[in-house]
Amino acid sequence: MYIPKNFVFKYQDDLLEFIKANSFGLIINGNEQMVPVATHLPFAIEHQNGQLILKSHFAKANTQWKSIEEKSVLVVFSGPHAYISPKNYEKIESVPTWNYVAVHVYGTVSLIWEREEILRVLSATINFYDKDYNEQWKSLPKEYIDRMIKGIVAFKLEVSNIQGVKKLSQNKTRLEREKIINDLLSHSDLSDQQLAMYMRKEL
Repeated sequence: MYIPKNFVFKYQDDLLEFIKANSFGLIINGNEQMVPVATHLPFAIEHQNGQLILKSHFAKANTQWKSIEEKSVLVVFSGPHAYISPKNYEKIESVPTWNYVAVHVYGTVSLIWEREEILRVLSATINFYDKDYNEQWKSLPKEYIDRMIKGIVAFKLEVSNIQGVKKLSQNKTRLEREKIINDLLSHSDLSDQQLAMYMRKEL
């Protein structure tokens, strides 16, 4: 991942908090023909014996799972982003740019076929996103759950590397950054407003 020195995440915990808050990721690998394939998926994030683990599942009809096991994969987690107008800069010799926050996670995928292990992946996902659904989930008939399981391929990803970039105009003056924040907050776009809040934390 290209990360200019001004835009690095300073702390590992911040990377983890980011992916937990923006956990709908894009998983990418090369298939048997070395063609890039990708799927947007929700991920449950866990630590197991000090190892960061991502859990999710494909629809079985999605053939990406056939080319992913024991391969190096990339998962991209994206946060708010916005166009930054040069009108907020002090110098006339300025050009537009784009501010954003993103994290790249690298690792190896293991497919899961045992029923109980699949249920653990689904339970981890429910606990991560919707704990209130747990009681209803546990009350579902076994036959119904088994039908649902037949339509998915669960997996876990053992993370080997995690990198992030926070491009939030850290290379600009405080006055310029404050002007950018106020400009973004004046927009109706929610992503612009969220990015402004990220920028404010960096002041």
